[in-house]
Amino acid sequence: MSQAPSAWQANMRDAVHAEWTKLRTAPGTIWLLLAVIALTVAVSAAAAAAVDCPAAGCGQDPAKVSLTGIALGQAVVAILAVLAISGEYSTGMIRTSLTATPRRPIVLAAKAAILTGIVVAAGTIAVLACLLAGRLILPGHGLTPAHGYPLLFLADGPTLRAAAGSVLYLVLIALLSLGTATAVRDSAAAIGIVLGLLYAFPIIAQVVTDPHWQRHLQQIGPMTAGLAIQATTDLRSLPIGPWAGLGVLAAWAAAALLAGGLLRLRDA
Repeated sequence: MSQAPSAWQANMRDAVHAEWTKLRTAPGTIWLLLAVIALTVAVSAAAAAAVDCPAAGCGQDPAKVSLTGIALGQAVVAILAVLAISGEYSTGMIRTSLTATPRRPIVLAAKAAILTGIVVAAGTIAVLACLLAGRLILPGHGLTPAHGYPLLFLADGPTLRAAAGSVLYLVLIALLSLGTATAVRDSAAAIGIVLGLLYAFPIIAQVVTDPHWQRHLQQIGPMTAGLAIQATTDLRSLPIGPWAGLGVLAAWAAAALLAGGLLRLRDA
């Protein structure tokens, strides 16, 4: 005999349905998702077209080049995630949400689940399109099998890891942004904090002259560490391993969600 769902499961199911309805009907959601795909693919295609490899051993990483647009598309993902919660605070709708679902962690978990789903969908489309663009463009710029660069193919383990890892990267950026927005409540402040965390570490690392501190900054920065997942060549030269780097970003996202859930949802 099947067991009836628990109260927690029922509340979670209702909360997920409510969050899906709110996000699906929000006027900017579809445009932001389309922007994530378009911007990511456009920048990646431009990066692939700018590569020049006239001879073997030119030091390029075809997968990483093809996924360059993730570094910019993540900004739109961050904006989407921030608006998913901050808009409710600005209009006062968060009180209605918490009245319907008094258990605050369920509200945040439902928002995180819906965001994860739509970012996985958009991110997968963007990543596959980026790799297709790279496969078509890069050979015309010298990245050919004759120069030691096989055509991009998802069946190749490192390429598959870079592709799947890039989608996971975007999901973690969304969760980091959601947690930050929940904690600070203000859209502009949350977007500024998230983009500052992402882009400030690489800039500071370039300014710092001490190699030890430069490497350390790259290891702890959410963007520099997380994007190590895209590397498929010369892994020993990376400041942090691909999966370890994604783990650093996951820790940032978990900390943001914990801060948002504990500090703000309970007194909304």
